Amino acid sequence: MSSRIATQDPVETYLTGLSHALSGPRRRKADLLAEARDSLVDATEAFEADGLSQRQAQESAVADFGELSEVVPGYRSELGIAQGRQTALMLCLALLAQPIVWQQGAWAWTQEPESPNAFIGLLNQAVEVIGMLAIIGAVLALVATGLGLRYPVVRDRATRTTAIFALVSCVLVGAIAVCMGLWSPELHGSDLGGLAVVGGFTLLPLTLVTRSAYRCLRLA
Repeated sequence: MSSRIATQDPVETYLTGLSHALSGPRRRKADLLAEARDSLVDATEAFEADGLSQRQAQESAVADFGELSEVVPGYRSELGIAQGRQTALMLCLALLAQPIVWQQGAWAWTQEPESPNAFIGLLNQAVEVIGMLAIIGAVLALVATGLGLRYPVVRDRATRTTAIFALVSCVLVGAIAVCMGLWSPELHGSDLGGLAVVGGFTLLPLTLVTRSAYRCLRLA
């Protein structure tokens, strides 16, 4: 066992530890690990050119790169930004679909009721206002996690702010949709058909957004 540990590639061992310490969007994580590998390989070659053996060069490259406890926070921040952008995009798509799903008179579950329901009317107004504000916020979050990263004050707060905004939006829109499913007569076809519509077109997408937002908070 000791001889096996002694012959392990220090660079590969370091990269394995770095990979295990990171979580987030797979593509961005793969890019970051590839960049780290290239840096370590270049440093190893430079140390070898100075006369060190391959193993000594690898160990020196790893030492210069920094302890995992020092470099992981920076990588985690980058992954958090990528997760925040993904969350903002998912929120945009989920919310942009809602006006189509709930368009008055367009679908069987959005036909005009025979007897007007004041509560449902209030819910329709609420979902329009909250949905529009949430869409605007999601677009701003996309900008903040894109062009906004040029500004340190935005970069430092983009991930956590996006995550919290997405969670609040999902809770509010989801709660209104459930109320519409429970109280709207047009959604009561049979066997909880209304809740099936709400679940498939609203709650499922918002659940995916919530999961992504939770990952943002873990990385923030």
